[in-house]
Amino acid sequence: MKKRTHITFIGLNFYPESTAIGLYSTQLTQYLEDHDIQLDVITAFPYYPQWKIAKEYQNKKSYLKEELGSIHVYRYKQYVPANPTFLKRIIHILSFTWGSFRNLWKIKECDIVISIVPFTSATLLGYIQKRRFNAKSWIHIQDFEFDAAFQSGLTKSGEQKGGIVYRLLMWIEKSLFSKADIASTISHTMIKKLEKKTTAPTYFLPNWIDEKQIDPAFAKAHSYLTSSKFKILYSGNIGDKQDWDFFMKFVEAIDFERFEIVIVGDGSKRIWLEEAIAGYPEITLYPPVAYEELSDLLCSADTHILFQKPEVVDTVMPSKILGMMASAKPSIITGHAQSEVATAMTDAQGGFYSSEKEVDTVISQLETLINNPEIAKEMGTKARQYVVSNFAKNQILDAFLEQLMQL
Repeated sequence: MKKRTHITFIGLNFYPESTAIGLYSTQLTQYLEDHDIQLDVITAFPYYPQWKIAKEYQNKKSYLKEELGSIHVYRYKQYVPANPTFLKRIIHILSFTWGSFRNLWKIKECDIVISIVPFTSATLLGYIQKRRFNAKSWIHIQDFEFDAAFQSGLTKSGEQKGGIVYRLLMWIEKSLFSKADIASTISHTMIKKLEKKTTAPTYFLPNWIDEKQIDPAFAKAHSYLTSSKFKILYSGNIGDKQDWDFFMKFVEAIDFERFEIVIVGDGSKRIWLEEAIAGYPEITLYPPVAYEELSDLLCSADTHILFQKPEVVDTVMPSKILGMMASAKPSIITGHAQSEVATAMTDAQGGFYSSEKEVDTVISQLETLINNPEIAKEMGTKARQYVVSNFAKNQILDAFLEQLMQL
C-alpha cells in the first residue's frame, strides 16, 4: 500500500480569512487534501485585513487546534498591532514565530514542508521541520516583505535602503531562502528577484482565479452598486502599497454628477482614508464582503481602479487584479512601467495602464469608458479571456502538484 504523503504547511494567513494570501493558502491546502494528502497547518489567529483578531477568536486560548475537513490546523494567538508601524510589524512577526515553535512539535509526521512568505520567518520554522523529519522543503513567496517595507515607505523615519539594517535583513532572507529544495513566487519579475535571493531552484507559481466563482454570466447586482451613475470600484486591501495620495487627487478632479466611487476593503490605511473622504458623500466605503459575494460585487462595477505606488515594481503581483479582470469589466491602473501588472494589462488589452502620475490621463481614460460603452465591453471581455487562459485555478494547481510530487 502506498504511503500517504504528509505535508506541514506554515503560513500566517489562513481560513477563515477570505482575501489575499489567506484565500490562496486555504484553496491550496484544500486542493492538496482532495488529492489524498494529509495536511498539518501551522498558522495564526485570523486578523487580516482588519489588523484585529477576529471577533469569534478573541476569547479563545493562545493555542488552538481546529479541523478543516481532514486538515489539522494549529493556531497561535499572535500580537496584532492596531497601527502597524515598521517596528510593530517586526514584533508581530516575532510573536507569531516564537509562538509557533510549540505547535511544530505537535506534528508527528512530515514528508514535505511548505512555508509561505510573508513572513520570512516562516521559512525558519520550515527549516526546523525539514531537519526534524529529513523532509523536503518548498518556500513560496507571495510578497518580498522586506523589500516591500522599504519601497512603500514604512521605514522612512528610520533605517533606509542600503543601510546596515537593510543589508542584515537581505542576508537573513537569502540564508533562509537558500535552505529550501525549491522556491517559488507569483510573477516573472519576482522570479528574477528570487534568483538573486536563493541558491535553490525556482518555480513560477502564480496566484489563480476560480473562473467559476467569479463569473459575470451568473452574477447578480450587488447592493453596494445599484445607482444609475457610472460606478467606479476599488475592492481590496487599503494599505501602504496603494497610492492613496494620488487617489485623492483623482477624487478632486472627478465629475460626481456622472460618476460614483465605491471602496470595499479594510487595512492599515482605512482610518486615514475615512478621514480623507469625509467631505465627499459621493464616495462610499464598505467593509470586505464574504467570498461568496465577491463575484456579484466585482461584476456590478462599470470599471475597477487600482493606483499603485510607482516605486513598488517587483515585490508583488496584486492578486486583486485577477478578480478585477475575471469580472469582464475594464480596469484603470497606475504603477511602475516595468511591473508585472503592466505586462498583464498590455497583453490582455483589458483596460488602461499608465506609469506617469497624471490625474488628467486617468480622467481621460475614464471618459473613454463612459462615452464608448462598446469599447468598455470589449476591454472587459478581453480581460476575462486573458485570466481564464493564463490563471485558471485547476490549470495552475495541477502543474504545481506534479512539481511538488517530484520532490
